[in-house]
Amino acid sequence: MKGDSVFIDTNVLVYAYDAKAGRKHEIARDLLTELWSREGAVLSIQVLQEFFVTVTRKISRPIEPRLAREIVEDLLTWSVVVIDGASVLAAIDLQGLEKISFWDALIVAAAQKAGTKVLLSEDLADGRVFADVTVRNPFIKNGDA
Repeated sequence: MKGDSVFIDTNVLVYAYDAKAGRKHEIARDLLTELWSREGAVLSIQVLQEFFVTVTRKISRPIEPRLAREIVEDLLTWSVVVIDGASVLAAIDLQGLEKISFWDALIVAAAQKAGTKVLLSEDLADGRVFADVTVRNPFIKNGDA
């Protein structure tokens, strides 16, 4: 996987498909459009699972499961990190070392496994660095969230 590609966290994908998310929807939609054009996105099986459950059950206007499946099928054309035993162990170590949730640590471990330098997420502090992966919150503008 390319070092210039970015890892996409679940929240970015969800906002791209949640029209009720306002400004975050617009930002995420535009970001995904850009990433589709340059084929530079990476995600993990965890992200795909969380995305499907969230958009079909947890947003204010859920997406029909059939349509959500089609979206996931499209997303599978990007680079997808498969979570394996080594990834789980790396996440356990990261959780303790970095004082983050296990699920966030699993996202970071997947981004590291993919060799990406940037993790797009609003769940971790913007600018935080985990070894060679830097978190960027695409929803922050001029220091505001």
